[in-house]
Amino acid sequence: MTPDQSSLGKAVDYADQYDPSLLFPIPRAQGRAELGLTAGAPLPFFGADIWNAYELSWLNARGKPQIAVLTLIVPADAPLIVESKSLKLYLGSFAQTRLDSVESLRDTLRRDIGAVCGASVNVQLTLPHAFDQLALDELSGTDLDRLDLDCDVYAPDASLLHARVDEAPVEETLVSNLLRSNCPVTGQPDWGSVQIRYSGPQIDQAGLLRYIVSFRRHTGFHEQCVEQIFLDVLRQCRPLKLAVYARYTRRGGLDINPFRTNFNMPVPDNARTARQ
Repeated sequence: MTPDQSSLGKAVDYADQYDPSLLFPIPRAQGRAELGLTAGAPLPFFGADIWNAYELSWLNARGKPQIAVLTLIVPADAPLIVESKSLKLYLGSFAQTRLDSVESLRDTLRRDIGAVCGASVNVQLTLPHAFDQLALDELSGTDLDRLDLDCDVYAPDASLLHARVDEAPVEETLVSNLLRSNCPVTGQPDWGSVQIRYSGPQIDQAGLLRYIVSFRRHTGFHEQCVEQIFLDVLRQCRPLKLAVYARYTRRGGLDINPFRTNFNMPVPDNARTARQ
């Protein structure tokens, strides 16, 4: 089960009748092995991937089209993830499918996607009458992008990260909108904003911004990029507490927003940023 075996980056016919076989799983283990995480060993983080899907439609029992915004929360310890284009095709297969109720749709989504991920997933549907309740906000924290500096490294380089380990620890939240990586199959760019919340030795902000920029030519799925940022900061800067949260811009009607932490804090509130 590798991305080249999926529909990603290929011309496909779009089904409009419910077809759960369209969902394509990708094991997390291979990407994590590349980051130095041993299969079966406890993960150094927990968290979730927050997916938002804006192109979900189906027919009610009388054949009238219905729409909703889908929010899907997949736990970080799920052994597999759903390949994003396969999720788009799967959701598209509901277009001419009649369902008795919203609850029936929610149960179907939870069952099918959970089976592919190998874990229980949280499925939320926002219907049109509640669209005005969907929040729009920016990631909070000190803006790294304000720094006027030179950048010349465009492949991830953890040596850019430094912390003042001989000084008193601090607690702060740092934010950048300059995260960019690339799809490992299609090569298409993925644009994102990242928030790093930590307590411990103070991280050098210029080095951290250069490190974030260094992903600019990197190929990797959203989830793997966030886990690499988490692990590199953890290993290089030795914070006592660390949380990394990225909001990626929408592609194919989907946005994916991974969150990883090593301390007890709730999953972020899923407020959409301006670029999403």
